[in-house]
Amino acid sequence: MKIRSAAYLSSAATALLLVGCGPAAMISTTPLALGGWSKDEAEVIAAFPVRRNAQILDAARERRIADIVAGMTLEQKIGQMAQPSILSITPDEVRQFYIGSVLNGGGGWPQGKKHATAQDWAKLADSYAKASLATDLAVKIPLIWGTDAVHGHNNVVGATTFPHNIGLGAANDPELMQRIGRATARQVRATGINWAFAPTLAVVQNQRWGRSYEGYSSDPTIVASLGGAMVHGLQGNLTGDGDVLASGKHFAGDGGTFQGVDQGENRASLTDYVAIHGAGYYSALDAQAATVMISYNSWARGGTQPHGKMHGNRALITGVLKGRLAFDGLVVSDWNAIEQIPGCERDHCPQAVNAGIDLFMVPENWKTFITQTALDVREGRIPMARIDDAVTRILRVKLRMGLFERPTSAGRYTGDSTALVERELAQEAVRKSAVLLKNNGVLPLSGKKRILVVGAGADSFARQSGGWSLTWQGDETDNKDYPVGETLLGGLRRVYGAANVSYSLDGVGTDPRGYDAVVAVIGETPYAEMKGDVRFPAPLSHSARFPEDRALLDRFAGKGVPVVTVLYSGRTTYATDLLNRSDAFVAGFLPGTEAGAIADLLGGRANLDFSARLSFAWPNTACPTGGEPVAEALLPRGFGLSYRVPFLTGRLTEQAPIASCP
Repeated sequence: MKIRSAAYLSSAATALLLVGCGPAAMISTTPLALGGWSKDEAEVIAAFPVRRNAQILDAARERRIADIVAGMTLEQKIGQMAQPSILSITPDEVRQFYIGSVLNGGGGWPQGKKHATAQDWAKLADSYAKASLATDLAVKIPLIWGTDAVHGHNNVVGATTFPHNIGLGAANDPELMQRIGRATARQVRATGINWAFAPTLAVVQNQRWGRSYEGYSSDPTIVASLGGAMVHGLQGNLTGDGDVLASGKHFAGDGGTFQGVDQGENRASLTDYVAIHGAGYYSALDAQAATVMISYNSWARGGTQPHGKMHGNRALITGVLKGRLAFDGLVVSDWNAIEQIPGCERDHCPQAVNAGIDLFMVPENWKTFITQTALDVREGRIPMARIDDAVTRILRVKLRMGLFERPTSAGRYTGDSTALVERELAQEAVRKSAVLLKNNGVLPLSGKKRILVVGAGADSFARQSGGWSLTWQGDETDNKDYPVGETLLGGLRRVYGAANVSYSLDGVGTDPRGYDAVVAVIGETPYAEMKGDVRFPAPLSHSARFPEDRALLDRFAGKGVPVVTVLYSGRTTYATDLLNRSDAFVAGFLPGTEAGAIADLLGGRANLDFSARLSFAWPNTACPTGGEPVAEALLPRGFGLSYRVPFLTGRLTEQAPIASCP
């Protein structure tokens, strides 16, 4: 099927009128069934663009879905709406409770084995798939399995991982993005899984946020472009062998929370909320994203009008996403997120069901979720029409992807460990995503023969990979957990010869004389959501957080040997002091398993040059306010040097170290 691009038109019509006409009427009638909208809700809904050319529903398929739903009991329907973790459900329980979906979280490996092979994953996937077909339903409903494949199939040992999105935003190459999506889909299919919880569409406004690296840019146009390309790459035509479901996440506003607090409060105006935080979803839906995941954050319009947690926000989920934007796929919650709604528990939240969520990520408490939700329906807290709408959407997605014709995990990539390996593509992505911030005539290092490498990041797969890498936070791993890939130290030894490259972790007692250059590889330790936040009033300064990196550069700066610094980070951060102690400086962000490709850039091999440009501004203060005001930018979004444009500068003005921001 040829995917048609949707048109978006502004409209002054009220949301109440729009719910009953056009594509939205074909998709959902639940807003009227639940009593319409308040004046404030109607104003919010009407501010969003109308998606006029949504995918047309197939009448025969819809009749087939209606027949299946009509033949199901209430508990069977809610079983389709529950998504347990593989750590808390057996294949036989999938059969017994008519479960429609499972997931694995970060670190949720088959049988708890970190080093589980592609064959191990595929075997487990096949057992769940077959169990879903062994129920006593008149029409057997196949199961979908979701996984956080956010920079490649990052939960699986031996899988190539790509640069995190902050680096891919600097590359700003939609065609490359689509190829990475296709490669990731093959990796996911190799393990028998058919749903990737990607791409993240957050338009990040504050680098204190611990998930900043999951966002492509602070520019909504870049997020829209790359997010749509990733959906195309992951899904293909959604019916082929090697396609997986994509999931635009997290709807909406997770990148704009006050002071960058994870799961916090977005205080954007209605205008900014629509234009900035909605942008990625317009393109993702145009690309026919099959699923959308809801965000943990809340929204307080303009900072003064609370709209509550997104998981309970019917106006935005049903009124905007399913209505104005004519989204006819399935809406999935985040991990135990419904418990954050006042009055709800992790296994019980009628407000979230009525808000329009279709599939509930209830990793451990799925049994009581089924029981409690069924009771809510029987006692009138949830309309049966809302349950039927949710199951209809889940079945629609499964039918569109051809799952009823190919219900098991078997396919051309299933169990094939070679499909996990995409080294050349990852190396290309690394070279295109590293940003050259400073070069006082030092780079390329093509004429250098003796290289001293220092720093904890130089030979650490964990540091170059960041969060969502084998484990949730990316920690509790070492190089033995990464059998495929190359560190920057390995890359430099490949380029210059092992005999010409020496390595010292901290550089203590190492005399740089006799070397042609010092390459210092510094950076953050791995982190992911919640644990990665830099909470105000802590300074957003790399040296304040990792003083050992500044001490490392102090040992070699000004000693007569040029210092080339490569910084691994999941955010742009105050680093003027580090720039001053470096003759050349590269923002490597989080390059993934093929960081060694940076060595090709440093050496100018095969006439390679830096082409990436910052997709976030680089701050000149350790206490940025967020939103990237010009006065707080050392380097603007779009900045990036090449060998044709060296950055010749004197010493930059440094801020004195501070313990906390005022």
